Amino acid sequence: MTDRPSPLADPHVAFDVSEGRRDIVVLGSTGSIGTQAIDLVLRNPDRFRVTALAASGGRIGLLAEQAHRLGVAAVAVAREEALPELREALKALYGSEPLPELLAGPDAATRLAASPCHTVLNGITGSIGLAPTLAALEAGRTLALANKESLIVGGPLVKALAKPGQIIPVDSEHAALFQALAAGTRADVRKLVVTASGGPFRGRTREQLAHVTREDALAHPTWAMGPVITVNSATLVNKGLEVIEAHLLYDVPFDRIEVVVHPQSYVHSMVEFTDGSTLAQATPPDMGGPIAIGLGWPERVPDAAPAFDWSKASTWEFFPLDTEAFPSVGLARHVGELGGTAPAVFNAANEECVEAFLAGRLPFNGIMDTVTAVVAEHGAPAAGTSLTVPDVLEAETWARARARELAAKATAEARA
Repeated sequence: MTDRPSPLADPHVAFDVSEGRRDIVVLGSTGSIGTQAIDLVLRNPDRFRVTALAASGGRIGLLAEQAHRLGVAAVAVAREEALPELREALKALYGSEPLPELLAGPDAATRLAASPCHTVLNGITGSIGLAPTLAALEAGRTLALANKESLIVGGPLVKALAKPGQIIPVDSEHAALFQALAAGTRADVRKLVVTASGGPFRGRTREQLAHVTREDALAHPTWAMGPVITVNSATLVNKGLEVIEAHLLYDVPFDRIEVVVHPQSYVHSMVEFTDGSTLAQATPPDMGGPIAIGLGWPERVPDAAPAFDWSKASTWEFFPLDTEAFPSVGLARHVGELGGTAPAVFNAANEECVEAFLAGRLPFNGIMDTVTAVVAEHGAPAAGTSLTVPDVLEAETWARARARELAAKATAEARA
């Protein structure tokens, strides 16, 4: 790690700070992050205004209600077949008023990401968020990044476009690191400590995880999230992705990024400095704070999230990570160090395996077994090769197909 400003998130740098109300484009508006961000905006109309919304198209009624209540100029859906239903839902709400501009198709969110605004909140789930991330950066927008996958799969591409301070992380862990890093210079930092709740299966052995169900995996003890992120938290893949993300965001070597299990999810991450002191950022489990940091930095939004009641007794615990039961963090470090398309292969294979698990086609342990096999087949990237968007897309396509093949083979063998 150098002492120069990071090309990405840096708490000492405020990118394009403007006075007055900020115009926000929300991508993934009907998901967990998007709905909470809109709630924050509605509670702070003097600070923020949403100008455009994008969603997959799975919750048309909610999307139409959001558009009408916020008075947005444009609405986008990824699924073109959802456009007629969206138009009718909007007509029912708007009556004789003119409708917002409607966009549809796989590039609709990318088009909105480049539209005039102050900040783009990328709350899309999955690597499909890469193109909108790149579009927002190229257009010069501040990027509030909740879509960690776009940074994972396209790290060098994102870093090449991002100006100092242009990306503000919205993950609770990286928002915590972002704030704690403000206490010193980069030369003062000894290591980053990323906390993990341990998910619903903390304390279980690999053997005990063999027969856990979809319902078991979705019963997260401290966070309410979408199904894909919740399963990633159960396998700790989410934590592995956050280790890669921390390396990319803050230019910290992998051997100086530690993961520790903290079941209460009160401490969201920590920074250990060279003088022996450790700064922890703590709030009750709630995404309001990280979202407010992403939308409002360098200013704080009052009452964005609940605070602790220090008059009540509480216990905060920390445990080492069980790398045998949860090998995902170690594999993530490995692909992060390999670089190139290896992180994209890891992420794409995992997305396919999580989908198979949720559909009942793959056992829980089969997720990481399959991802590990796909990563091993892919191997190390050729030395000296630079990453391109076509490289990422090609690697993802191969990884998804291979993951489906291996998952189907494993299921067939288990039933034989």
